[in-house]
Amino acid sequence: MSGPAGEKLHKVLAQAGLGSRREMERWIADGRISVNGKRATTGLRVGPEDVVRVDGRQIQTSTTKRVKTRVLCYHKPAGQVCTRSDPEGRPTVFDGLPRMHTGRWIAVGRLDISTSGLLLFTNDGELANRLMHPSSEIEREYAVRVRREVSTGVLRNLKEGVELEDGAAHFDSVIDAGGSGGNHWYHVVVKEGRNREVRRLWESQGVEVSRLIRIRFGSVELSRSVRAGRFAELEANDTRQLESLGGKSPAPKRPQKKKTPRSRRS
Repeated sequence: MSGPAGEKLHKVLAQAGLGSRREMERWIADGRISVNGKRATTGLRVGPEDVVRVDGRQIQTSTTKRVKTRVLCYHKPAGQVCTRSDPEGRPTVFDGLPRMHTGRWIAVGRLDISTSGLLLFTNDGELANRLMHPSSEIEREYAVRVRREVSTGVLRNLKEGVELEDGAAHFDSVIDAGGSGGNHWYHVVVKEGRNREVRRLWESQGVEVSRLIRIRFGSVELSRSVRAGRFAELEANDTRQLESLGGKSPAPKRPQKKKTPRSRRS
């Protein structure tokens, strides 16, 4: 096995797109990972000469070959769940994603079943982990439709902060997007990925949310050309910009022809 100069195994597995660092640590603890025929241990470092297997299957890691980072922009419809399989048989966001020969798609965060809009997927577990980590403070922007007029006092509370069951929370910005009566829209921005945070903030003020759409994650906006249930792959320049937001050094830029992302059916 590689010495101190190698990379930590759970990081290598995450970079290979098998899951987040924390999930890979659990796999190691559960005995699912072997290195050079021996059961791996937490904290182990590996290098190009090491043979890594997951559940007995050898995998290609970034220590032997750099895997190109890919990011999908998926337009999630309401009614889909953000799990790989659902015991109730409901459709999942993974059902229509393109297959990969190595690794797997990892969702960058989650959207609840009633929320639609932009959901990112990547084959780079390290990138997904960084983008989801609270320390990155990456903006998430949502379009929110509420069922009644909202007073200036309520908007002030939402921006200054309210106490939720899991701690204080607030919107970094609230913009009136128009409409009237039960069809009034606002655009709000948060920098956390707490469960149902946007809905709970509005509900704390007695305001019912009738529709919620995520329209932006960091530097990536939901394109009008990507219809619900479809996806488009980010171009290299946009992927590098997203990597820099997550604090990860992007891959070196390679000359390439300009291409326009094409929407695909999931």
